[in-house]
Amino acid sequence: MTTTRYTAPVVLPCDPACSVLRNGAVDVADGRITWVGPVAEAPPLAGPVRELPGVLMPGLVNTHCHTPMLLLRGMGGDLPLLRWLHEVMWPAEGRLTASDVRTGMTSGCIELLRTGTTTSVEMYFFTDAVVDAVLAVGSRVLLTPGVIAAPGWDRLGSWQAMRNGISRRIDRDGLRYGPGERVELGYGPHAAYTLPTEALQSVAEHARERGALLHIHLAETVEEDAALRAEHGSVAALLDRLGVFGGRVLAAHGVQLSDSDIGLLAARGAAVAHCPGSNAKLAAGVARVSALRRAGVRVGLGTDGPASGDDLDLWNQARLAGLFARVTTGDAAALTARELLLMATRDGAAAIGRDDLGALEPGRWADLVHVDLADPAFVDPADDAQLLSNLVWAGGARLVRDVWVAGDQVLSDGDPTRVDRAAATRDLREIAARLHA
Repeated sequence: MTTTRYTAPVVLPCDPACSVLRNGAVDVADGRITWVGPVAEAPPLAGPVRELPGVLMPGLVNTHCHTPMLLLRGMGGDLPLLRWLHEVMWPAEGRLTASDVRTGMTSGCIELLRTGTTTSVEMYFFTDAVVDAVLAVGSRVLLTPGVIAAPGWDRLGSWQAMRNGISRRIDRDGLRYGPGERVELGYGPHAAYTLPTEALQSVAEHARERGALLHIHLAETVEEDAALRAEHGSVAALLDRLGVFGGRVLAAHGVQLSDSDIGLLAARGAAVAHCPGSNAKLAAGVARVSALRRAGVRVGLGTDGPASGDDLDLWNQARLAGLFARVTTGDAAALTARELLLMATRDGAAAIGRDDLGALEPGRWADLVHVDLADPAFVDPADDAQLLSNLVWAGGARLVRDVWVAGDQVLSDGDPTRVDRAAATRDLREIAARLHA
């Protein structure tokens, strides 16, 4: 087993203290990290050394996305959530084929890698197409195929069939599979307002039995579940009574959560995917991230789908999360650069129950991102606090140069190594033109 050493003037392990390691090294063997520390203290090495001129850090973790919706980017862009779904998105999605979804996911995986995101938590349909695209591009996915019972979606089968399809795959292939365990499967019950209570209860049972992630939209807007709140007090309370919160649960959005809802999520160990850009664009509101974090709820960042959030840049979501937290609390120190960087990496991995991602630590997968340190975004890279501040607030996606997933280089100088970016874009535009017509 050959060990490769990556060295850089700055290594950001994304440990709990968000340390800045100067003249650091990261050793990788068989796709996993075996050692991290100063070059001067590195163990003897017989393998190759890759010297990088900038910052080396872990790949970002996008905790909520519908990446194949790249095909629908810009459609219905000035509508609130429910009109956007019913009048524009769902009719357009009804025309998608598996081949379309594969094309959208391929282009989306490239975009994610170019922003430094190595893992995305996806809720979508046509599972084989999504997985094929991920494996072709070389990124990593936690795929929670959608389970829904809304009008028009019966073309993909009943909610029972959707649930059973996921369970059969997990029972056959295991929770994680593929080279470098690039694919993990979970369950994606769309929302409490698009599924009957027996479906929510049953899907949760299937997920718990298999140790799988249950990924559900929760309390995104005021209007979506007003009837459920009127009947049950809150949607979170309803889900709790149904036993949905037992096991690994990721609640997307969580904008309309009361203090008691937040306390309930904390008590049950549920996590939240915060998507500030999409929530703002759809006028859904601002999630109470500071209150969630104070209560002990694990919070990661998500872009949501590129049809609502429009881009797949998690750095942009980190900045928005910080800005909104400061404006809504009146605290200029709410969500510091260190906290935002961790939310995009380590905290995101923790939110989805993955202690093998999101940080540069021995035993974790070698999902690495190389960032350009020569860029003028860094005005004083010798100062630790200034470097972190500049990276988060002034730098971000445009600084990403190279990306590795499970030790394999999948992005080199901004271009994917396994697929043709220009061809992927051309294919995407051909399908988008048909859908927008």
